[in-house]
Amino acid sequence: MEFLSDRPAAVGRQPPTEVDYISGLSDDLLLQILACLRCARAAARTSLLSRRWRGLWRLLPDLSFRGIFAPGALETALAQVASTELGLLDINDTFDHIDHWYSTAAVAPLLRAAARLAPVVLRVAICGDLREHDVPLEVPIFHRAKSIEFSVRGIYLTPAPGGEFHMLERLSVESCRLDIGLLVSQCPCLRVLELKDFLVPDPDSDIVIVHSTTIEELVVSPRGHIRGVDIVAPALNKFTMDTRMYLMHFNVSFLAPMVKDLSWHCRSSFRNIGISEEWRLRELYLWIEDKVCGLNLTIETRDDFITHLEQDLMQLIAQLPNFSFLKLSLETQGHVFGGMLLNLLGNCAAIQRLKLAIDSETANNACPPNCPCDQPQGWRNQSIPLMALEEVEIRNFKGNGHEVDFMKLVFRCAPLMKRMSVILTPEALSNIEERKEIWDIFEENPSVECCLYRSRRKY
Repeated sequence: MEFLSDRPAAVGRQPPTEVDYISGLSDDLLLQILACLRCARAAARTSLLSRRWRGLWRLLPDLSFRGIFAPGALETALAQVASTELGLLDINDTFDHIDHWYSTAAVAPLLRAAARLAPVVLRVAICGDLREHDVPLEVPIFHRAKSIEFSVRGIYLTPAPGGEFHMLERLSVESCRLDIGLLVSQCPCLRVLELKDFLVPDPDSDIVIVHSTTIEELVVSPRGHIRGVDIVAPALNKFTMDTRMYLMHFNVSFLAPMVKDLSWHCRSSFRNIGISEEWRLRELYLWIEDKVCGLNLTIETRDDFITHLEQDLMQLIAQLPNFSFLKLSLETQGHVFGGMLLNLLGNCAAIQRLKLAIDSETANNACPPNCPCDQPQGWRNQSIPLMALEEVEIRNFKGNGHEVDFMKLVFRCAPLMKRMSVILTPEALSNIEERKEIWDIFEENPSVECCLYRSRRKY
């Protein structure tokens, strides 16, 4: 890439005898034309068309450098820029090959050169040298920046000590390592923070900490596993998080009383969180939409490859905001689930809606005699207060004895229930006597609107 375009004219070439149409245009109009190219390199190459274009790209208020693949050439180009108050500076060099990786030593002067240009909007997307992921890189202060996007894979970003991004309102950081708490503390006006595919500096204390009185929108999607989150954001109204739970205990501290839009998807890769040794959490999804807070849980039976229980699911649920809608997806492998759900629902007494989806491919499976899944003993005769529960839906109901017992338990525990919907598997309740038992249960609860479906067809 060559931005220096003041080359001598070719030998024997005569200067034009009259002014061409381009040469007669004003600099302001030429700059407007160059701005439409949206590329600094393309703007520099227009000098081949006319001498009047030479060097004008240096005066553009918005500059975009893409696909240069040479840190030295890029730094040289930035040094030629005449303006020290850019509107936009966009650097994109994301060709992922080891020959084009940017070393920390190459990125540092690049950021300093960018800081000299004081852009209002800064976007930097490069591939750092993955072999230097532990080498810290100090980020200079961009005193005019209102929006910054860093997608710098393999770079360990550290804020400059003592400085502040005092005008920064939006910050997006992706594919790097950084100290989130320190960075946020240097952004007193930050409203939007996006953290994607990032790593915390210390893997032994990998808790995501965000404390801010100004942040209104927060996106957190770390790379790999974390041990917990600590969010204190009184102005936060939109929160999105996608995480994997670590092998040890996962802790949640979330203080955001103004949040209206929440989406948290969490996967338990090691299956070390559960209700007992037999039942383990696979996925958790907490959400808030239209003033309704819901919790979706995917729970499965333990197999020989799952680790020992490290944390009780009830402890994790107790740390979450209050929710009124509970959706459960069970991978039962034919095991009895009523006792487990009795324990779970006892810690969700405020729910108003319950949706239960049982795995549909285990109709012929049955657990062995004296299986520990049918615990605690006597769960069929127990009762828990579910005074707020109004609506229940059970999908893939097979009509097994323990499933019928669970349905009876729900009727008993939710005296104010208004609606019960049961969707059968195609092979369930094949004879009249089996269906009659379900209808008898419905008739014993005349105040509840009860519906029985086979797939999508209503009985």
